[in-house]
Amino acid sequence: MVTVTVHSAGRVSIARGLPFTVELPEMDANDLTIGDVKAGLAKRFPQFYPARQKITLKDSKTPLHDEVKLADAGVADGGELLVKDLGHQISWRTVFLVEYGGPLVIHPLVYYFPEVFWGGPVYHSMLQRFVYGMVMVHFAKRELETLFVHRFSHDTMPILNIFKNSAHYHLLSGLALALSIYSPTFGAMSPYIRGTLRDDPTFIWACTGVWIFAEVSNLITHINLRNLRPAGTRKRAIPYGYGFSLVSFPNYFFESVAWLCIAVMTGSYMAWVFLVVATGQMYIWAAKKHRAYKKEFGNAYPRGRKAMFPFIA
Repeated sequence: MVTVTVHSAGRVSIARGLPFTVELPEMDANDLTIGDVKAGLAKRFPQFYPARQKITLKDSKTPLHDEVKLADAGVADGGELLVKDLGHQISWRTVFLVEYGGPLVIHPLVYYFPEVFWGGPVYHSMLQRFVYGMVMVHFAKRELETLFVHRFSHDTMPILNIFKNSAHYHLLSGLALALSIYSPTFGAMSPYIRGTLRDDPTFIWACTGVWIFAEVSNLITHINLRNLRPAGTRKRAIPYGYGFSLVSFPNYFFESVAWLCIAVMTGSYMAWVFLVVATGQMYIWAAKKHRAYKKEFGNAYPRGRKAMFPFIA
């Protein structure tokens, strides 16, 4: 039998019996993992399920993942660990589905029920019809990728974060963008549209062609990233292939190009606001992950790669 004593790293109201000694009988000490310790805690404190637990060494704040072996972490029989309560958790997959589902509901409501928002009908222009289709395809694609393509390095996140994360999509790319683009200002009879470049099928199709290229490219990079991580693991590897020769995160770059097409097509101030906010957030993510790649892989990581924008940053 192997025993590990787990102490509280802060207030853990649902596990008032801490510190608690987890007993791991009839198991090879060399095969025991952090996941086994979490399971032992959850057995003693059923509400303290493994996804709520953050396990660390006593002198560290770095979380130990479930697959880490106790021996590799330097924890011997009779050793000690710390646990922190992360609060109620929700799966990343569920969060993504809720985030992307918002615009898929909001855009049709605004597009098909203009009387509710403007007190009368809106005769949709070619521009509005195309943008509506592009937005719907984009978020439907994201939902399908969430279900069938993405593999997540973290299983869950705090449940309250779903409201913060969803606000970006539901309010900006959902309600605000829909109210702007499907308004009478962009309708078929509007002087902003009639006889202008935004009424020119050649211009609209050209922008749509670039948008299709960006969306397909984004999908290709997502598939390449999926293939780097075997199912059920957190394995990380240096990505190569389509787009990765220039930047570490071409998926973010291609998505920003797709939204740039919509902003250029419409000229909507809200489309430009969303483009700036979304691209800025994606660059923050890309820069952080780019530094993590370079730190993890060192000299093996391609030196010429930028984080998100080819040849720039």
